[in-house]
Amino acid sequence: MPDSIDVTKPPPKSDDASLGEVVEFVKTYAKQETLGPLKGAGSWLAYGAAGAFALGVGLLMILLGVLRLVQAEISWANGGAWSWVAYGITLVVTMILLTLTVLRIKKAYLNKEPLPKKKS
Repeated sequence: MPDSIDVTKPPPKSDDASLGEVVEFVKTYAKQETLGPLKGAGSWLAYGAAGAFALGVGLLMILLGVLRLVQAEISWANGGAWSWVAYGITLVVTMILLTLTVLRIKKAYLNKEPLPKKKS
């Protein structure tokens, strides 16, 4: 038997990582997998909220215009027992616009991955 082999020491491993390296790797991975998608979701939510607000204000103006138009042009719906007809017509227009708005939402875009940013 050769005397140069020491059986008390394990052979050195080439992929042996220290505890600090493993912790740093886990931190980097967690940041990459959580903060990146959250930044994309934040901008997605900000644009969605701004669009919803603008759409809401615009639809409110349209519906008030429809109500005033019906009240001004249909004289029998202007007062008395038939005054509710103008509001009923406005409600029907509201339901039509709401249905058209909801039908325009495409689910394919809701789960779409953001495009990678170009490197400058």
